[in-house]
Amino acid sequence: MARYLDVHPENPQPRIIGGVAESIRSGALVAYPTDSCYALGCRMGNRDGLDRIRSIRDLDDRHHFTLMCRNFAQLGQLVQIDNDVFRAIKAATPGSYTFILPATREVPRQLLHPKKRTVGVRIPDHVVTQALLAELDEPLVSSTLLLPDEAEPLTQGWEIKERLDHVVDAVVDSGDCGTEPTTVVDFSDGAVEIVRRGAGDPARFE
Repeated sequence: MARYLDVHPENPQPRIIGGVAESIRSGALVAYPTDSCYALGCRMGNRDGLDRIRSIRDLDDRHHFTLMCRNFAQLGQLVQIDNDVFRAIKAATPGSYTFILPATREVPRQLLHPKKRTVGVRIPDHVVTQALLAELDEPLVSSTLLLPDEAEPLTQGWEIKERLDHVVDAVVDSGDCGTEPTTVVDFSDGAVEIVRRGAGDPARFE
């Protein structure tokens, strides 16, 4: 059974956030809120967690996982980024964007696109997510909580607890989340490609 944790959306309780971070370090898979919609998250080296995310979402090995980063110091350790791309991303973050970039050696192979060797990264604009990332002090592997054959992600913590009670370890509920995923921008080939239009305004990259 998943633990259900009610977190204040503007002033997240340090004790609860600390407990969630410790659970993630110990191998837990959690459902948690972001600035776009609820997501599934686990530690970067957690193979079982990755397999569970793939199973819950019915994903193949071509799926781009996202590494949720607290700041640019973390992001810069995970991806190769030149000055022009750095400036473009910095102007848009924190925010509801995911950026696909060539990965560094710090990223485990199982998180990479099998052919391109790329990974998605983002810096969220959400109080609870940022509190969790600060406490965790490492990137969080993340995937939108969109179930197979459903048009929109789950938006309520209680519903996630009800639907995924036996397949996640904890549900962090900070209230209603949106249904629109991030805007995905691919910088990996040198040119800018909008892969998905979502919650972040794509106009700044067009």
